[in-house]
Amino acid sequence: MFKRKKWTQEILFIFLVLLSIAFLAPIFIVLYNSFKGQFYISNDPFAFPNAQTFSGLKNYFNGVEKIRFFQAFGYSLFITVFSVAAIILFTSMTAWYLVRVKNWFTNLLYYLFVFSMIVPFQMVMFTMSKTINDLRLDNPVGLIVIYLGFGSGLSVFMFSGFIKSIPLEIEEAAVIDGSSPIQTFFRIVFPILQPTAITVAILNAMWIWNDYLLPYLAIGNKYRTIPVAVQYLQGGYGSRDMGALMAMLILAIIPIVIFYLFCQKYIIRGVVAGAVKG
Repeated sequence: MFKRKKWTQEILFIFLVLLSIAFLAPIFIVLYNSFKGQFYISNDPFAFPNAQTFSGLKNYFNGVEKIRFFQAFGYSLFITVFSVAAIILFTSMTAWYLVRVKNWFTNLLYYLFVFSMIVPFQMVMFTMSKTINDLRLDNPVGLIVIYLGFGSGLSVFMFSGFIKSIPLEIEEAAVIDGSSPIQTFFRIVFPILQPTAITVAILNAMWIWNDYLLPYLAIGNKYRTIPVAVQYLQGGYGSRDMGALMAMLILAIIPIVIFYLFCQKYIIRGVVAGAVKG
C-alpha cells in the first residue's frame, strides 16, 4: 500500500512538472524571440538566438517608440489601480449590506449579482457600446465605472461568503460602543476582510491589466492601454513587426507577473476564507 501511494505521488509530480513546462514554454519562446531579428523569428521561431540572429535590445527600443509604451503603461496603470480600488471598496460594502440586512430586496440583489457572472460579455457588448457613448464614459475615468460594473458579481459573491463567517456579536459590540454603521464597517469589518480583499484585488488586477476588448470598445484609439497599443504593431495586409511585438508582450506581462508573485500566497487563503459558509 505504501509503495503504491509513493508511485502515485511520483507519477502525479511528473505530470504536474510536464504541465508546468507546457504552460511556461510559450512565455520562454516569446522571451528569447524578443532578442532576435524580426525576419529570423518567422523563419525559425523555436531556435535560440545566436551571433547572427541576436539583436540585443533593438526590438525593445523600437517597440517602445512605435506604440508609445510609457503612455500606454500610464493609462493601464491608472485604470487598473483605480478600478481595483473601486471594486474592493464598493463591493465589500455592498456584500456587507446584503448579508446583514435580510429581506426580499437584498436576496434579489444578491442573486442578480450572482447571475451577472454567467452572462456572456458578447450578449451586452453592442448595447454597452451605445450606452458608453450616450453617457460620455468613453474615457479612462468612465472605463473605471464600467469595470466596477463587470467586476461586481464575483467580488460581491466572494465577500458575502466571508462576511457570513464573521460573528455578528463583534459588530453589535461596536454599535453599543457608539459606532455608526460606516464606522463599524471601516473599523471592524473591513480589516477582517483583508484576505478576501487581496484575493479580489489579484483576480481583478490580472483581468483588467490584460483586458483588450473592453478598452478597445470603450475608449478606442484615443486612450490606448497596453493590450490595445500592442495590437497596433500589426500593420496593413497582415504585416507585423514580430520583434517589437515579442518585446512589448514581455514588457506587458512583467508588471502583472511581479504583482502576482508578490501576492500569490494570499490567493488560496482568500478563496478558502471566501467560500460560502453558514
